Amino acid sequence: MGTYFNPGNESFKQAIRSQVYVDKTMLISETNKILNTEQRCIALSHARRFGKSQAAGMIDAYYSFGSDSRKLFEPYKIAKEKDFETHLNKYNVIHVDVASASDLNEEEVVETILKRLFFEFKQEFQDKVDYSQPLHLILNDIYKLTDRKFVIIIDEWDCVVRNQAENQELVHKYLQFLHSLFKSEEAKSFLALAYITGILPIKKIDNESALNNFDEYTMIDSKQFTPYFGFTEDEVKELCQQYDMNFDSVKKWYNGYLINGQHMYNPNSVFRAMVNRKLESYWKNTSAFGTINNYIQLNFDGLKEDVMKVLEGGRIEVDTETFANDLSIINSKDEALTALIHLGYLAFDAEYGEAFLPNFEVGMAYKLALQTGAWHNIAATISKCDSLLKATIRKENERAAELIELAHETYTSILKYNDENSLSCVITMAYFTAPAYYNIYRELPGGKGFADMVMIPRADVKNKPAMVIELKRGEQAETAIEQIKQKNYTGALKGYRGEVLLVGITYDENKKHTCVIESVMGV
Repeated sequence: MGTYFNPGNESFKQAIRSQVYVDKTMLISETNKILNTEQRCIALSHARRFGKSQAAGMIDAYYSFGSDSRKLFEPYKIAKEKDFETHLNKYNVIHVDVASASDLNEEEVVETILKRLFFEFKQEFQDKVDYSQPLHLILNDIYKLTDRKFVIIIDEWDCVVRNQAENQELVHKYLQFLHSLFKSEEAKSFLALAYITGILPIKKIDNESALNNFDEYTMIDSKQFTPYFGFTEDEVKELCQQYDMNFDSVKKWYNGYLINGQHMYNPNSVFRAMVNRKLESYWKNTSAFGTINNYIQLNFDGLKEDVMKVLEGGRIEVDTETFANDLSIINSKDEALTALIHLGYLAFDAEYGEAFLPNFEVGMAYKLALQTGAWHNIAATISKCDSLLKATIRKENERAAELIELAHETYTSILKYNDENSLSCVITMAYFTAPAYYNIYRELPGGKGFADMVMIPRADVKNKPAMVIELKRGEQAETAIEQIKQKNYTGALKGYRGEVLLVGITYDENKKHTCVIESVMGV
């Protein structure tokens, strides 16, 4: 049992011993289907903290000859598959975490990996193998010696290509190393499965073919592997029951990644929310803010408007085909937005070619990211959204009107895509943090018409009233309140028992805003 060669099952043990573990072992059923086939090389590119490394540890535990993992897998779904025993701990496994190897010596990452591999080979086979040969010949000799094919796992394979793009000699050497593992003539004999993970899809590099035989599975399209990276809605519902968490609130915070028609949740965030019994942004300790800023600050026509549209809950069309899978080469608005999709800061509906903000947690990441650069005026306004919510709940009419006026002044020049409904968009942005507590509906049918906006506190939220908001231009705020009453817009809250605020918001030709707030009881 080694570190790189035939690792043990400690990683999988650690995963299943965790306070929250969701059974993803049927991923192995999918990899078993492609063992020793032309489709045996797969590349998984998903956002950080989406379970790629945990899956790699599970694959170690299942295939590695250096483990005896039968009892570990017995409680899980894969153990019920007919070919479970066929492949269990029957392969030579190589597992390399390139990010860790790069940390040791980035300039000599290939040498570092080979040095460790050869050390472990020698411990196992001593002088039965000629270690002066190229790696692919050594692997072929080991295959002949042991009569066991190789499962090769390369975690964070793309960190060298991403971080050392200017060092072409190093990148070439690294890709030649990968070629020896996956594309040499000998690999046709010794390779049973190749599983590589990264943040971005594979970059096509001129004159390099090390990875052109891989099938790719991404944040845009991961096909049959979709349910194994992230938590599915059914899995999150089950966790919410187990940990007594409100599903609607968890969904608002962490849902939103629509991949191959399935709603996928950020698994790391859901895990932490369950363990801590607390909903908050668990991406705050990542590089989210700098990453988002790198792309939304780019000076491409329409980019700012598109970002604002997704922040207020809209969708934008994105052409993802032109992206070169390289974060250092961004030549258009679509490429900037596609980078954010692959990094997990936008979700993508492939059926319609539209991107959108996945959830409230990511929205909070944008809120903090906007605080620098060309967005500072917008960030300053967004920072006051909590104050607006409090002012509304306290029925502070003048303060609420003042904050809405500030928001309208800040956003109107950007929200040109929706002039006829710009105030509604402004109000959505002005109450930017409200989704932490409320389910928010625009144009919700109720009574004799449609309420402009209805905010209903979720079941686990205490001491927050519901709100029915009516927007007017060139009229009195009292007129908006009267319309809510006459048309019985509170009918949209049928069954809700508690305080309901009727909020009338208007502005005149001088952009002077007024707000009137009344309290009634729901029935």
